[in-house]
Amino acid sequence: MALCAVAQAMVTFMLIGSPPVYTVLAILFLSTLFIYNFSILLSKPKHPESSPLKRVRWFFAQYKLMVVITIISAMLLLPLFFLVSAKSRVLLIFLSVLSVGYGMPMFSKGNQKFGLRNIPGLKLLLIGFTWALSVVLLPTFETQNIYHLTVSRTDILLLTAKRFLFITAMAIPFDIRDLFNDRKLGLKTVPVVFGEKNAYLLCQFLLAGHLVLLFLFKDHGFDNSFFALTLTIILAGWLIFRSKFEKNEYYYFFYVDGVLILQYFLMVVITHGFSV
Repeated sequence: MALCAVAQAMVTFMLIGSPPVYTVLAILFLSTLFIYNFSILLSKPKHPESSPLKRVRWFFAQYKLMVVITIISAMLLLPLFFLVSAKSRVLLIFLSVLSVGYGMPMFSKGNQKFGLRNIPGLKLLLIGFTWALSVVLLPTFETQNIYHLTVSRTDILLLTAKRFLFITAMAIPFDIRDLFNDRKLGLKTVPVVFGEKNAYLLCQFLLAGHLVLLFLFKDHGFDNSFFALTLTIILAGWLIFRSKFEKNEYYYFFYVDGVLILQYFLMVVITHGFSV
């Protein structure tokens, strides 16, 4: 997931015509690594070795190593925080509150404590919103600060909206995969509330929305980046459709999440390949 965040930031740099800002890439990699590890550590089951999920059994079999990696990630983020602009720092603080609040039991109802993800309908919106702001706004803010490139508010809004639709669509299959477990935990995810079939339909609807925005707002016409993004959406739709039949949990990590990385490589290959 940390590599996915870096790849999506690189997509943003390419779309706004900016060289990469490596401080941004480091922050996204380390913060994603920290947040995902931290969330798993918070949700440690009583007997992780008996978990039906391979990733949970593997993670807690390496418990001490994972704790060390999580702590190191947090420590490395501190100096990087002061290397970005004031606008980016405000954004990072806001995103940090959302990310930590996502899994941490900050609220209580009776004797039960819960985090933001337990609020009905909020889990999916938080994932899409946090990711979209992270991989679009942070690269854009630092590009404007360092390279003094002009990116209009309209372009920023469209980039954020398209990425929100794309990442939200890619997140839904993971909720479908965890449907049975989320029901036991009382999480009101989209598949739990509306059912598995409707959740798959929502995925395709969100990807279609992304595709419509691509067609309606073509900054440079049908350029290479347009074809790369369109191809990614089509591939994502097919993989999500296939996930209905493929129940291996690693299918979701290596193929569905892998699309977030593949999108960047497709842009590089198609853009530079046709430019040579």
